Amino acid sequence: MSRAEAEPVGLVQAQAGTLLRVLTVNTHKGFNAFNRRFILPELREAVRATAADLVFLQEVHGEHQLHAERQPGWPKGPQYEFLADSMWPAFAYGRNAVYPEGHHGNALLSRLPIIQWDNRDISVAGTEERGLLHAQIELPDGRELHAVCVHLGLHEAQRQSQLQLLCKLVGELPAAAPVVVAGDFNDWRCKAGGILAGCGLQAAFAASGGTPRSFPARWPLLRLDRIYVRHLKVTLSEVLNRKPWPHLSDHLPLLAEVSL
Repeated sequence: MSRAEAEPVGLVQAQAGTLLRVLTVNTHKGFNAFNRRFILPELREAVRATAADLVFLQEVHGEHQLHAERQPGWPKGPQYEFLADSMWPAFAYGRNAVYPEGHHGNALLSRLPIIQWDNRDISVAGTEERGLLHAQIELPDGRELHAVCVHLGLHEAQRQSQLQLLCKLVGELPAAAPVVVAGDFNDWRCKAGGILAGCGLQAAFAASGGTPRSFPARWPLLRLDRIYVRHLKVTLSEVLNRKPWPHLSDHLPLLAEVSL
């Protein structure tokens, strides 16, 4: 897979070991709100325009046979490969939900090499399937960054259990390693921050007004999407709430710049 012809400033800085741009977005399986229109090609262009070095994706299809047959413009391969295109040469996919037509889950796109990755099942019996996609990413200076893509459950008791499993994963990582955790936490009651602070994670939006509103995209009321970091300095954090984003999913993306 080839790189883009012109590499943006963010990538040059990332390769110098000074800055990484982090984006998280719930792709809503490639459809806009209420599933009225297939917008994955438009979403790809919008994601490319952010010049993110790491892209955390939730609700991304690995396969869906019926959509492939019926939906004009459906990609021939997995949605995460279509989104990665030529800008993100490394990617990983964690399959969570499996059904007769196909499967979907979380994905990570990276400009930097992914050394290895694994997908941890954090599903709670009797509820929807969920996972933590964990990837080790090689930084330009030889160090490793740990990235965890998250999509938690809809019920409070379920999320509490899953947050403990996330803390367990973070606790297993090397103590001095930089960590980025991002995704759709479904934490509308804003209880995750206190739990994750106990395992050393800090909210990327702490200095810019607290937990951002990201759902529903056109009239954001709930604070569902998050970026947390450890051993990284946040230099910028923003909700991407301008066109075309409110028309591309039911969630607004979050963008953060972090320095190493």
